[in-house]
This record gives sequence, structure tokens and C-alpha cells, in this order.
Amino acid sequence: MSKEVRKVNESIKYNHPLRKCVDTILKKCPTEYQEKMGRNMDDYEDFDEKHNTYPSEKSLVKLHKQVIYSVQRHRRTQVQWRILLEQAFYLEDVAKNETSATRQFVHTFQSPEPENKFIQYFYNPTVEWYWECLLRPWFYRILAVVLSVFSVIVVWSECTFFSTTPVLSLFAVFIQLAEKTYNYIYIEIACFLSIFFLSICVYSTVFRIRVFNYYYLASHHQTDAYSLLFSGMLFCRLTPPLCLNFLGLTHMDSSISHQNTQPTAYTSIMGSMKVLSFIADGFYIYYPMLVVILCIATYFSLGTRCLNLLGFQQFMGDNDMTSDLVDEGKELIRREKRKRQRQEEGENRRREWKERYGHSREDSTRNRNIHVDSKESSISDLSTTRSASKYTRANNRTERDRIELLQDVEPLDFNAETFTDDPLESKSERYQPGGRYLSMSQTGIFDDV
Repeated sequence: MSKEVRKVNESIKYNHPLRKCVDTILKKCPTEYQEKMGRNMDDYEDFDEKHNTYPSEKSLVKLHKQVIYSVQRHRRTQVQWRILLEQAFYLEDVAKNETSATRQFVHTFQSPEPENKFIQYFYNPTVEWYWECLLRPWFYRILAVVLSVFSVIVVWSECTFFSTTPVLSLFAVFIQLAEKTYNYIYIEIACFLSIFFLSICVYSTVFRIRVFNYYYLASHHQTDAYSLLFSGMLFCRLTPPLCLNFLGLTHMDSSISHQNTQPTAYTSIMGSMKVLSFIADGFYIYYPMLVVILCIATYFSLGTRCLNLLGFQQFMGDNDMTSDLVDEGKELIRREKRKRQRQEEGENRRREWKERYGHSREDSTRNRNIHVDSKESSISDLSTTRSASKYTRANNRTERDRIELLQDVEPLDFNAETFTDDPLESKSERYQPGGRYLSMSQTGIFDDV
């Protein structure tokens, strides 16, 4: 894609009518690609001088769309790669800390984001070790057992919810037991847990589904607009059947219970399945039983094996390609780990160098600044005293100026080491009894005069 953009950027000059479109395409590219390709503004050749074939506006629109998709896919891949690296480093840290004798969790790489002090105080390395290495595996095992029990209940109820005498659906049994005792809190809790688990089972597939590797949901806000619309459409289409399935499992739908009960809010708005008899008596009853076939296919990975037989490479445990991919992934993780270790070592060396030699440099800079400030203050004090003495003698200058006007103008001595502000005061010092000036007496040039 970058080659096509570079080719278009070099072919369309600065004065071409389509140059604005090319600039718009370049703005969508990353900064490093923009710097490599340049703006092509130093070429002052007229585009009419050379009869070249230029791309059309439609082709530029297509290229713009491809650039947007490529840049977004590139950023998404970078984010997913960083997430996978963090997960791999975390799993390696857990495997290393399981055999730790100090029972304190030690991270190979520190998190770049500063942790909250409150969480850091309670979630110290000791607590983290007990949770990550001891409690968390058991928690996941218990959670897996609980979810497996719920899954068995759902599969059993899906296959037997049409039976009203006797009631075989476990969801319906729980709700009817609560109805007999008029325990509304228990009914609400049972309905909430049932719908919650069914929603997790249904909606989790939407988060993992991939349609030609184009429509899918990516984590950490990396999903494009088209995938969001497609997933939102799927969510909206799955919600009404999910509610109707729950009413069927609990025998609250009159088409299942065959009782003249008060209709629910859902059936009063959406209607009942009794309108279509062949669906209510056939498809609606036997179609949910296909969940058994789906569970068997998932357990034995039949879909993955079929795709592998058709030529689509899939990740399988007993395959040579899978072992090669695992080895390649391990090498990538080791390479990235060495890279991060070198970066941390470089940062540590720079920090130590700054701590060791930074204070002496700061002290020398501070002393230099103090010396300059003291020098400036001494100069300012000298000028202040000179100006003060000048203003104190300002009252006596009036008389002396009058006397000076009656005398001849004295030549100035530029070789004198010191100057005085008052010429009358310096006259007695510069003038010698022999009628010669001090500067002339030192040089001896005008002795004969």
C-alpha cells in the first residue's frame, strides 16, 4: 500500500488539480511514512509538460479507502501484539513465582503506568503471590465447575422444555416452586441468573465470531465502524429470540404451557407463536434440540478439523504446523524480552549516570550562577555609589562650572588609569607645579614646550 501511495505522490505534482486529494491521502498515513514519502513540493515542473498517465479521481477514492483500512489494521495489530506480549510475560512470571520460597510476586518488567497507592498498599507482592499462584487457579476451577453445571441445566431444559406434564425443564421447576410460596425475591433472583447466563452464552459468541476475518470485534477500542454496525445488528437480532427462549424454558409462554394465563409484557407487544401453528408445534419445539449436536461438535473440535481437511490451516494440538507455530512464538517472545531488557538496562545506566554526575554538574552550575550574580551585584553597587556621589556633588557644581568657563579648555588624558566625574577635583591631581600635565610629564614628549 505504501508503494502505491508513493507512486501516486511522485506522479502528481504540486500544481495538478488532484494534488489536494493526494494530500488528503497522505494525512491519513502515519507520520513516519509521511516523512519518508515527502510532500513533493520542490518539483516545479509543470504537469502539462510531460504527457503522463495520471490516476483518476475514482481510483484516488479507492486508494483513500484502502489506506484508511490499512492504517487501522496496522494500529490494531500493534495493539494486539502488545497485549499478547503482556499476557505472555505475565504467564512466565506466574510460572517462575510458583516455586518462589519468599512468597512474594516478582515481575520481570515493571508496568509503565503508575499504580494507585491505595491498591498498591493492599495488593502488595505477598498478597499478589497468594492470589496469582495459589488462590486464582482454584477460583477458576470452582468457576468452571459452576458454569459447567449451568450449561448442563440449559442443555437439559432446551431439550425438555416442551414437556408440561411432567415438568422436566429445571428453569420451570425453580420458577413454579417460587410461585407456590409467593416468594417474589426468589423469582427475581432466579430469573436474573437465568437470563444472565443465557446472555453470556449467546453474546460471547458475537465477540468471537469472525466473518471472513473482516467483521469482528477487537479489544481495547480497536474495532472499525463496519464491524461495530455488524455486531450491533447481530445483538439486536439475537435479543428477541433470547427473551422468547427464556419464556419457553420457564413455561411462561402460553403456546408452551397451553394455559390461559395472563400474557407477559413481551408477548403482549411482540405477539405469540400461536399465530403460525406449524412453527409453534414443530420448529419452535424441535429446533432447540440441535444445541446437543452443537455441544458435541464443540467438544471434539469438529469444525476446526473439517476446515483443516479442506486446506484451511487451523491451530490444532496434534499437528506439525502447530508445533512449528509454537516454536516460532517462543522465539518471538524471547526476542522481545531481550529487547525490553536492553532498554531497561540502558535506562538504568542513564539514571545512575545522572544520579552520580548530575549533582556535581548542578553544583558547578549553581556556583557559576552565584559568581555571576555576585559580580553583577558588585557592579550595580559600584554604579549606585558613583551615581550617589554624583548627585551629592550636584549642588557644588554650579559654582565650579562658572569658574571652569573662565579657564582654558584642558586636554583630556586618555591614558589615565582613573577618571573622575568632576574635572575641577582632578585638576589639582593632574596638573604639576612646573606647568605640565600629568600625562605629558609621564611621556616627556612636550618637555621643551
